[in-house]
Amino acid sequence: MTGAELREKFLQYFERNGHTRVRSSSLVPGDDPTLLFTNAGMVQFKSIFLGEERRDYVRATSSQKCVRAGGKHNDLENVGRTARHHTFFEMLGNFSFGDYFKADAIAFAWELLTRDLGLDRRRLIATVYTDDDDAFALWKRVAGFGDDRVLRLGEKDNFWAMGDTGPCGPCSEVHFHQGDQIPCAEVAAGRPCLGPACECDRWVEVWNLVFMQFNRDARGTLTPLPRPSIDTGMGLERITAVVQGKASVYDTDLLAPLIEAVAALTRRRYGASEADDVSLRVIADHARATTFLIADGVTPSNEWRGYVLRRIMRRAMRHGRMLGLTDPFLWKTVEWVVSMMGAAYPELVAERARIQDAVRGEEERFAETLDTGMLKIKDFLDAHAGDTRRVVDGRLLFTLYDTYGFPMDLAEEVFQDAGWRVTDATRAAADAEMEAQRARARAGAAFGAGDDAEAATVYQRLGVPATEFVGYDSLTSPARILAIVDVGAGGPRRLPEVAEGAEVEMILDRTPAYAESGGQVGDTGTLAGRTGRGQIVDTYYRGAKLIVHRVRIVSGGFHENEDVAVSIETPRRQGLRRHHTGTHLLHAALRRVLGTHVTQAGSLVAPDHLRFDFSHGASLKDRDVEQIEELVNEQVQANVPVARMEMDLDEALRMGAMALFGEKYGSRVSVIKIGDFSTELCGGTHLDQTGELGLLKVAAEGAVASGVRRVEAVAGPAALESIARREAALREAAELLKIGPLEVPKRLRKLLEEQRALEKQLAELEARLARSRAEDLVKVARQVNGVAVIAGRIDGLDADGLRSVADTLRNRLGSGVVCVGSVVDGKVNLIAAVTKDLTARFQAGRLVQEVAKAVGGGGGGRPDLAQAGGKDPARLDAALELVYAFVGRAAG
Repeated sequence: MTGAELREKFLQYFERNGHTRVRSSSLVPGDDPTLLFTNAGMVQFKSIFLGEERRDYVRATSSQKCVRAGGKHNDLENVGRTARHHTFFEMLGNFSFGDYFKADAIAFAWELLTRDLGLDRRRLIATVYTDDDDAFALWKRVAGFGDDRVLRLGEKDNFWAMGDTGPCGPCSEVHFHQGDQIPCAEVAAGRPCLGPACECDRWVEVWNLVFMQFNRDARGTLTPLPRPSIDTGMGLERITAVVQGKASVYDTDLLAPLIEAVAALTRRRYGASEADDVSLRVIADHARATTFLIADGVTPSNEWRGYVLRRIMRRAMRHGRMLGLTDPFLWKTVEWVVSMMGAAYPELVAERARIQDAVRGEEERFAETLDTGMLKIKDFLDAHAGDTRRVVDGRLLFTLYDTYGFPMDLAEEVFQDAGWRVTDATRAAADAEMEAQRARARAGAAFGAGDDAEAATVYQRLGVPATEFVGYDSLTSPARILAIVDVGAGGPRRLPEVAEGAEVEMILDRTPAYAESGGQVGDTGTLAGRTGRGQIVDTYYRGAKLIVHRVRIVSGGFHENEDVAVSIETPRRQGLRRHHTGTHLLHAALRRVLGTHVTQAGSLVAPDHLRFDFSHGASLKDRDVEQIEELVNEQVQANVPVARMEMDLDEALRMGAMALFGEKYGSRVSVIKIGDFSTELCGGTHLDQTGELGLLKVAAEGAVASGVRRVEAVAGPAALESIARREAALREAAELLKIGPLEVPKRLRKLLEEQRALEKQLAELEARLARSRAEDLVKVARQVNGVAVIAGRIDGLDADGLRSVADTLRNRLGSGVVCVGSVVDGKVNLIAAVTKDLTARFQAGRLVQEVAKAVGGGGGGRPDLAQAGGKDPARLDAALELVYAFVGRAAG
């Protein structure tokens, strides 16, 4: 049975047993800022487990793409070194949302494993949470296990949580015995194997049945969930290895062809060398993770998800180098991954070209990183050639990694090859710097996981129903206050009433206010009651479905269960509608002009402007921008109807609606269709006709990350204001030049040509002057203990000009030491140069540091050439005199 056949058999089994097949969600969690990547099948169902959302099914099954490479569940360092760890994998799962519980979950698992998959029941064993007597008894009854075949384990092994916060509960794992022929460290040490609790591979976990009973908040408090539920997870790769009789997941048909393709590329044979085998497995696994993450909209960068992706990619590239691959190669693996998995995940086929471009671009940049890092290491080795300890400073390893992206382990190898030692103290210092950086990153990237999660938990306890949104059809609505919550410094607390001057969160039974989502900012407006008036300053979600209004009480007060009138700020909402429809038109135009590889990577829809991030590897040409504007404004002039439709997600995808990466969709979705020009899944507010947009104008375009561009645009009155500002600037320029506005470009070109000619003449004069001054300095060169030394001042030269003079002087001397300085705009520039034959005795870096210190500055560089700066021009002459003393000491 192939891995693909096994995936389908699993899904069909649960469909026969009343489950709805649900497509895999994105690897980027849709509305969970606490989670790095989707790491389990239950992630897309989190809001259902929490009781925040209801769907039209209570049983579900899925094959979920997952990545574990950071956070609580991080398998990255084990990948390639064990038989079962991955960064990317597929999680098969069945789920019950308050329907069946432990008895059916265990019965389903046992029947599928032993009947449908044909596993030998004698080789299966179950584990349960230490005090879960129900699960213990069920396994004995359903599977006929004796007490010795149902093991009780503690929280570490048998209590499952998605993350530090969120749904959790006791679990029961099913393990398969692969055979005692597999090595075990415990047995090798003279102790018995620990069975399923052992770290060896004799027993492999194939299925985890989680009995979802609690929600853990930011304080660690466990709250019972509204309805006990079931969440199970079975790694496709692991169960495939068991069914196919393979000791390693890398030997299954899910990964072996990929390993063989990489091996052929490297001209290595898999199985010939353990070191090579580790590298081949790393590349195969990381190729899958890279392909799927980029397909789901993640791009390599130095921040959060992009940083983890970059680390995965660069780890694969480094292992490629270890196998002798010096040219870009990882981009070639994308085609192999797509050919193997495109049938199950058609988004890979659609995004193939974009993924390959992104990977190749990152590879080329990393090649530059390697070159830069090697140069920095060479500079260090040259500057410390006289160091007899030859122990690498861990802080240097961290700097190479953090500043230049140079992998620490690769840097260690380079230093060791050069005869330097990497000690435990070296690694401890590097680890300390890394941990300090991680702490800074965690502090800066908490993403509100504390207060927001706590507030959401408070609302969950209130038991209020989801708010009915009526804002598509009306900007005013009667409503009733269901809850008032103070989220001040003391933590969230429910209030029976609130008075003038307070600012609180309110939940209403219905509202015309749109809550911030999908890039569109939340509505503002007013709230009026019998005795009070409030200003709605923002509208947003708590959890998946609860619309929260942040209200500032302007006069009087409000109390729970009071009937109120809600009004939305009309001009502001119209601006939001205008720019949201403009965003859809812009997205469609970008895809027509640049190619269908363009996909949304982020957006902001504000009342007065829009910002749209999209995947594209190059800057936009002026003609591209013109064509995009023309396409959008053609649709505006055509006054095309903007249609909103609700339908099943699968139906929407079949009709060609674009699903945006990172967004979470339920089984019923809203679709915005603009003629034949644009069709997208979107729940935002939009115009009725494109003509209401008036005009769209691109205001700016640039890069925000590797492979991601950003366009900012304005529509309607904001576009007219933008054009008016540009025309005013053009008129002002024309008045200054005393010409007509249309003549400005021609006159500017002429002025720039004249300026370049003058700058060229000035540079020639400065060069002549520098050469003349250099000749003067050669004439006054001193001999210090048999060494020719020049120390002089040439004011007016910047660092580049000064370097040119230093090179000239060094060449004229043939053998000697040079240090020259200048003052430009009140700052000191210094250059030191030493001929190659003297660098063992006199190092330019140390010389320039000593001179720079005397003028209140610092610097450094190579033994033969170094540069520095200073803040005290008045001390430059005295500082240059130190050059002779430096040479005298070193020569003596």
